Amino acid sequence: MNAHKVLFSEYKLWNLGRSWRTSRYGYSGGRGFSSCGPKVCVVGGGPAGFYTAQHLIKARQDVEVDIYERLPVPFGLVRFGVAPDHPEVKNVINTFTQTAKNARCSFYGNVDVGKDVSVEELRRAYHAVVLSYGAEGNRSIGVPGEDLDGVYSAKDFVGWYNGQPSCRQLSPDLSCETAVILGQGNVALDVARILLSPIDILKKTDITQPAMQALTESRVRRVLIVGRRGPMQVACTIKELREMVNLPDTRPEMLPADFEGASEALRDVPRPRKRLTELMVKTALEPPSEKELERRNKASRVWGFRFFRSPVEIHSDPGCNRTTGIRLAVNKLEGSGESARAVLTGEVEDISCGLVISSIGYKSLPIDPSVPFDSSKAIVPNIMGRVHEAAGLYCSGWLKTGPTGVIATTMNNSFDTARSVMEDMDSGIMDVSAAKPGASRVGALLEERGIKPVSFSDWEKIDRLEVSRGEAAKKPREKLLTVEEMLKVAHT
Repeated sequence: MNAHKVLFSEYKLWNLGRSWRTSRYGYSGGRGFSSCGPKVCVVGGGPAGFYTAQHLIKARQDVEVDIYERLPVPFGLVRFGVAPDHPEVKNVINTFTQTAKNARCSFYGNVDVGKDVSVEELRRAYHAVVLSYGAEGNRSIGVPGEDLDGVYSAKDFVGWYNGQPSCRQLSPDLSCETAVILGQGNVALDVARILLSPIDILKKTDITQPAMQALTESRVRRVLIVGRRGPMQVACTIKELREMVNLPDTRPEMLPADFEGASEALRDVPRPRKRLTELMVKTALEPPSEKELERRNKASRVWGFRFFRSPVEIHSDPGCNRTTGIRLAVNKLEGSGESARAVLTGEVEDISCGLVISSIGYKSLPIDPSVPFDSSKAIVPNIMGRVHEAAGLYCSGWLKTGPTGVIATTMNNSFDTARSVMEDMDSGIMDVSAAKPGASRVGALLEERGIKPVSFSDWEKIDRLEVSRGEAAKKPREKLLTVEEMLKVAHT
């Protein structure tokens, strides 16, 4: 191609970008190609992405940040992962909204990076690209029977009752009496609580209508929460445990043998762990007060921890593909504290159940062949958010560290990555002197490929409709459940 054709091609692409930036599908911030400030692209519109953008915008007054999100709606796990009965945790959306409405920030939903546009194309258009797309995969249980009907990942089960479009068709069968949850973190307790909560509590939340209907008809009356180690290693926090202990119309069912030596082991542990274990021991072993005894005797539903157990096999009846039970190996611990290791004893026990939910962790997935990825750790290899051997490429959130911690953990993690970006700009490691086209170029590519992004103002149309539908049903919101519904509202 000669020089004249190259120039014409670049001019045509730039013009497409200009028109896209001001189109009703793509415009979101009022910025044009002429801006000379550093341009940063954030891939992922969940907590990690928004916290990264927030810190970048506050730290440097000339930086511009564009957030690309695969779904038409923002906020990631705050929308699709936080339990419906924890509305206070979702208040962080107010902070994210302020970031999205900043004049130097733009949101582009309905853009699937790695499919609609490549990471390499983003890197050519921006001074820096921060990958913050989270952990969308499931860790495998790795036992026979995990593909049976009635076995679900907690990620998908939570996505089902929270309105994740990809989980809409899950339709779990809740006709059994006993459910077994593998894992003892906060997500496991969220799932147990939703399965056992009185319907009068759930119907006041933003749980989806199909989930509400299924839970209304549910026959699940007993939930066992299984972990391979002991009470001193349980991964949940005291807030979630206290909610289970106080859940109306339920009573605890523990095995006293699981708590042998727990009280004596508390002397040298940190205060949060001590308080958590003390509450477990009190719930499991101490005689309840008269009032609490009366409450437990009236309860129609049961929950309990099962410690020192690992899944061996999930059972079904001969010729049937539906779960009927689970075999657990009985473990003992070698070592103590957080480093204690579960070792098989050779004993096994069987539990009859019709529902098994695996809550043993999420995992990140590779997004693009050009991005380094450590498959064994399921993270992008990095040092303080700087991706190995990829100048100008960064990562934050669970993609950076693995799926660990709470939203505040992700906030600090993302702020650290943003600081790395700032340091590289300030030190000259990242050359920000040359102008980059940013969203102008990406918008032109998307327009050529028939992709219509959803701006933040488009998302607000969806938000208003969901809140309005919720008001009619006397709940905070009634979510749209398909991408098609979302796009129809956004683009009208």
